Amino acid sequence: MANAAAPSEIRLSKDKRTLSVTFGERTFDLSAQLLRVEAPSADVQGHTADQKKLVLGKEDVTMISIEPVGNYAIQITFDDMHNSGIYSWSTLLDYGENCEAMMEAYTNAIAAQS
Repeated sequence: MANAAAPSEIRLSKDKRTLSVTFGERTFDLSAQLLRVEAPSADVQGHTADQKKLVLGKEDVTMISIEPVGNYAIQITFDDMHNSGIYSWSTLLDYGENCEAMMEAYTNAIAAQS
């Protein structure tokens, strides 16, 4: 995936459940649940596609801090104290463009496990 330009704005909602990220004219509202269950970290994504973990019970998760990582990413700490993912600008843009499909796939994976 090509490197995305830095977002012009990143805003955390007052209830800390939504991260609004603006790239140019487009603003994406990313839920804390999506960002947590799809965290770009080895403990969630694994080292290969078949190692990806299905993270359950994060419907009510919130973000407690967002810190810059250089000029290319942010690190989010969630209220369950998970903070090992680095969300690059490219990752945030990808999540924004694909959030509905990602949440549908997540919901389907939970249903398939039941």
